[in-house]
Amino acid sequence: MDIADWRRKIDEVDEQLVRLLNERTKAALAIGELKKSAAMAIYEPGREKAVFEHVFAANPGPLPNELLQLIYERIIDVMRTLQAKDRD
Repeated sequence: MDIADWRRKIDEVDEQLVRLLNERTKAALAIGELKKSAAMAIYEPGREKAVFEHVFAANPGPLPNELLQLIYERIIDVMRTLQAKDRD
């Protein structure tokens, strides 16, 4: 494969990631509604730790867990922001 082929592959993967991130967002918003109804805190450190452990166990590489955690920290932060915005 040449560089153009690899870039097309990246574009395809990016499209899949966007679909999956939107699916994850729908789930996070639903959870946010349940937390709101139950007067639960948005931030749950134990759950965040469990998410990291889960994705590390699912990670075959070559992306190192340390960098995967950075990506998930940002994803989780965005989801918390959306849940907080939904409380307004």
